[in-house]
Amino acid sequence: MILIDGKKVAEEIKQNIKIQISELKEENNKLPGLVTIIVGDNPASQVYVNMKSKTCIELGMNSKVEQLDGNISEEVLLTIIDKYNKDENFHGILVQLPLPKHIDEDKVIEKIIPEKDVDGFHPINVGNLVIGKDTLFPCTPYGILKLLEKYHIETKGRHVVVVGRSNIVGKPVANLLLQKKDNANAIVTVCHSATSDISKYTKQADILIAAMGKPKFITENMVKENAVVVDVGTNRVDDPTAKKGYRIVGDVDFDNVSKKVSHITPVPGGVGPMTIAMLMYNTLKAYQRKNNL
Repeated sequence: MILIDGKKVAEEIKQNIKIQISELKEENNKLPGLVTIIVGDNPASQVYVNMKSKTCIELGMNSKVEQLDGNISEEVLLTIIDKYNKDENFHGILVQLPLPKHIDEDKVIEKIIPEKDVDGFHPINVGNLVIGKDTLFPCTPYGILKLLEKYHIETKGRHVVVVGRSNIVGKPVANLLLQKKDNANAIVTVCHSATSDISKYTKQADILIAAMGKPKFITENMVKENAVVVDVGTNRVDDPTAKKGYRIVGDVDFDNVSKKVSHITPVPGGVGPMTIAMLMYNTLKAYQRKNNL
């Protein structure tokens, strides 16, 4: 069994970005910039935003965190996004989700201009992804493709089963792997809450992508010998023996499934680090597109 080390691959991607930014600085002294907008004080969101900001600074990018009150109106938030749409210093705009209930997430996603949508959630970027055009791809699905590529895992003609159909992971990763391109060109099945016997499909998977948000849902008897398993889950489970009183587990029962498969991602340290690395990649890409580089 080979452990797919997302932490290591993410570090390589970030170092490559750092070199490119350093070269840009020498050439024209103008740097890629990312603004992260956070509404309210969700502790998990604060952690993610701090990680993104810290990584930006480490790589030499401009970084700004716009911390907004949880009671801010939707109208004011949209105005702030529009301000950054026009700001030449920022090439990427990220609004940390989830948002408070009184704000329409769709309106917020659609307000960010597609050229600065480094999350890859804008309908125009999603549409371009589906029809096979180059665009700003969602970070987690794109990170999964990069991991498969790095570990020389063949996808062409292979049966990929995706468990979960979220707009953030399930749907985009299925669409990316369908494309008639290198490191894609797969036969893709998507399972979800209406699938009566998920194991019927997961047992057929050459590559299984688990992204449904249920701790240890995928068990040993649900995967075939020598399959490749990508675990996107990040679930907090109570554990009195742990220092924080909880631990993070994936959607896959790692201890047992890992004995049966050829490759598997751990949680943490698998897909997670790739998400931030690909966010940095998208910010640099948005900068390059803006400047015709």
